[in-house]
Amino acid sequence: MPRPLRVAIVGAGPAGIYAADALLKSEAAVDPGVSIDLFERMPAPFGLIRYGVAPDHPRIKGIITALHQVLDKPQVRLFGNVDYPSDISLDELHSFYDAVIFSTGATADRALDIPGVDLDGSYGAADFVSWYDGHPDVPRTWPLEAEKVAVLGVGNVALDVARILAKTADELLPTEIPANVYDGLKANKALEVHVFGRRGPAQAKFSPMELRELDHSPNIEVIVNPEDIDYDDGSIAERRGNKQTDMVAKTLENWAIRDIGERPHKLFLHFFESPSEILGEDGKVVGLRTERTELDGTGNVKGTGRFTDWDVQSVYRAVGYLSDELPKLPWDVKSGTVPDAGGRVIDAGGPMQSTYVTGWIRRGPIGLIGHTKGDANETVANLLADHAEGRLGTPATPEPEAVETFLAERSVRYTTWEGWYRLDAAEKALGEPQGRARVKIVEREEMLDASGA
Repeated sequence: MPRPLRVAIVGAGPAGIYAADALLKSEAAVDPGVSIDLFERMPAPFGLIRYGVAPDHPRIKGIITALHQVLDKPQVRLFGNVDYPSDISLDELHSFYDAVIFSTGATADRALDIPGVDLDGSYGAADFVSWYDGHPDVPRTWPLEAEKVAVLGVGNVALDVARILAKTADELLPTEIPANVYDGLKANKALEVHVFGRRGPAQAKFSPMELRELDHSPNIEVIVNPEDIDYDDGSIAERRGNKQTDMVAKTLENWAIRDIGERPHKLFLHFFESPSEILGEDGKVVGLRTERTELDGTGNVKGTGRFTDWDVQSVYRAVGYLSDELPKLPWDVKSGTVPDAGGRVIDAGGPMQSTYVTGWIRRGPIGLIGHTKGDANETVANLLADHAEGRLGTPATPEPEAVETFLAERSVRYTTWEGWYRLDAAEKALGEPQGRARVKIVEREEMLDASGA
């Protein structure tokens, strides 16, 4: 009797869980069946939904409900707190599984090559996001001394960072933020937050809903300079061809023509300002220099040679995420991705046997969470085609219990899907006395204890 197809998925964020879902919905799941193990370096699953989405976005966190349904399936197991490659290597994975899919995402900040980027007070947005989302591997405190703050970038991460900096701690208290984050935000001195984009309103990468949410806070006055509302032929074509772009532009236009109100915290959205230098004195940020840009007819911009110095005491760089290089896999340094063809990992000699990628590690950190579904479907389709045509390797020990034995012999303290339910219950219990849905547990050891690892 043929055994089930054994697949390891490294990374239990949305991309990895979508890949598991695609496998479960395939013909192979019926005959000969599939057996899927997800390996996650954090003690809890869900990746950037848990550690990348702002705590005041419960709507997006609702995606977890759909992901739960996949992980609840009996064909799927979770091994949390297991790190690739220190706890389990590529060769070891291949010894247990017919195929391995990497879906490790992106958690680091993409570099910004301007003078002053290393000054005290210059921060990567990804680090700040990890702090306010209670990531166990970052410091428990964050310096929030600046009264005027710059955020570089015009994507949703920039909006998240700006909104968290501009809101009050008490506004965020009903969310799942842990006590150390609430205490840190309580001491936040920011009164002005300036968001800078080098191109115009039609080139901003905000989601319309996320942009409008900025204006929902009773404490944040969103301000747009009417001079920044400008379009060329390329911008007009972009608006006509993309409904979301048009909605973003309309929202910005409405904010530009209204009177400035009296809400205590000011959040400025600046366009056509290209950061050229972070200014410092005695090793600390004291300002930001930008060059005014103008549209060139195609939707791109060119510099004008006119510079402005902005009085800010800290700068957050939200110019994109970057994936960590995966040992034993080929790597494209420029894009920060694993080279692939249809999800098959490609090295110098062609496709690597039984090795696949999906999500941001495959195509870079672009698009929304749901966009990784298409990636997963394509990768899984090619994996199954390779299986049908006999191109996969044969694992030495495909029995499911072999992995558990291996981790036990390595003394790896791993968490399970049942353990996630225990951690989930513990976090909800922490929130209940305060009338909150949950309070996130931060310390890794406490997460492991709560999970019964």
